[in-house]
Amino acid sequence: MIEKREFYIDGRWTAPAIPEDLEVIDPSTEEPFAVISLAGQADVDAAVAAARRAFDSWAFSTRAERKELVENILAIYERRAEDIAHAISREMGAPIDMARGQQVPAGSWHIRNFLTAFENFEFERPLGPHAPEDRILLDPVGVCGLITPWNWPMNQIALKVVPALLTGCSMVLKPSEIAPLSAMIFAEIVHEAGAPAGVFNLVNGDGPGAGTQISGHPDIDMISFTGSTRAGIAISKNAADTLKRVHLELGGKGANIIFADADENAVKRGTLHCMNNTGQSCNAPTRMLVQREIYDEAVEIAARTAQSVKVGPASEPGRHIGPVVSQAQFDKIQRLIQIGIDEGARLVAGGPGRPEGFNRGWFVRPTVFADVNNQMTIAREEIFGPVLSIIPFEDEEEAIAIANDTPYGLTNYVQSRDGARRNRVARRLRSGMVEMNGKSRAAGSPFGGVKASGNGREGGVWGLEEFLEVKAVSGWAPDAD
Repeated sequence: MIEKREFYIDGRWTAPAIPEDLEVIDPSTEEPFAVISLAGQADVDAAVAAARRAFDSWAFSTRAERKELVENILAIYERRAEDIAHAISREMGAPIDMARGQQVPAGSWHIRNFLTAFENFEFERPLGPHAPEDRILLDPVGVCGLITPWNWPMNQIALKVVPALLTGCSMVLKPSEIAPLSAMIFAEIVHEAGAPAGVFNLVNGDGPGAGTQISGHPDIDMISFTGSTRAGIAISKNAADTLKRVHLELGGKGANIIFADADENAVKRGTLHCMNNTGQSCNAPTRMLVQREIYDEAVEIAARTAQSVKVGPASEPGRHIGPVVSQAQFDKIQRLIQIGIDEGARLVAGGPGRPEGFNRGWFVRPTVFADVNNQMTIAREEIFGPVLSIIPFEDEEEAIAIANDTPYGLTNYVQSRDGARRNRVARRLRSGMVEMNGKSRAAGSPFGGVKASGNGREGGVWGLEEFLEVKAVSGWAPDAD
């Protein structure tokens, strides 16, 4: 049993004030393999106090100091990539090759992209030629509470910790208690990189405990949270009394609009994208909208593709999907699959229960429903598992109406050879992101949504700006610097 009960506070590993053990479960075996401690109010207070003390000096650190720290973090992160991959694989069930090839590189990708964005980022800007004695200063927002999820641990930690460091903020990170070990390795990396004591702090804990204490803490100036919409609403309410800034990256129910003129790989590509990370991605294209002319063929391709997706333990090498992260997630997915059947959707692949050959572990059958309408539960709720719903549409107008008829607005997808159509549809989709014809968004592109998918943006210059306050100054002496 791995024992990781300590928290990283004020530059050192610290025992909890009142130990409260929690077992970390391997989702492939359902067996505990590590133990952490959950933070109480005294631990959170100590971490916040350390961050508050450190802020006054770190806020006025030089660009060179911040850049050097993040560059050190990147170098050590890459050196410890294998440690991080094994931690992620075991704690949240990502197959080891997927952990090495996608999960770990997501973190280093964002660190590099932030360093690029930081290179020419201006913290002092003129208002305009009409006002030579006015300046706009971008100041660090202050002490930040960073609450990250279990599904892409390093992706989300990098998207929050790195821009906070580069903008001069201090912070308290609370990773998911389901997948905490990779975050603790990240804390070791930050320590080795030379972060000043108190600038970065880590406490483990659950949402109702440490999460609530952080989001309502009077000495925290900003919350950046990634997770479920339900939790995001609770955090916003709890944070309201202290008027702190709240950045939310929440759930999604992405529509993948496949027109009749889409390329021949569009359906297969969309199905595999939905199943990636065992469907545990907020931006997964879980609603496949298919134009009627190619609908029957698309259903066959999606079913065949899902049936070809292998399922296996996270520890085994290979191109397969692993288990979902927990018993709670498994039970939720099973319930929603059954609801899909009960509400009349046509099951064409997968279905309830574990895949053949599995009697332990939270493994889910890759599942495809056809003949779904947008009022069914499986088209409305975020399932967060390898479950695809296929919905027919007649024309462009109907496709846009179905795509936008959702509480969510994170990522939508468009597949068509007609460039003018793609552009028209992208403009009308109510979402923070649109990806078309299988082309990923480029480095520095902002990530975030609208409606129940949250607010604010992560990544690139937008991600830096999230951690800054705008200060307007008049009477500036232009030649005095």
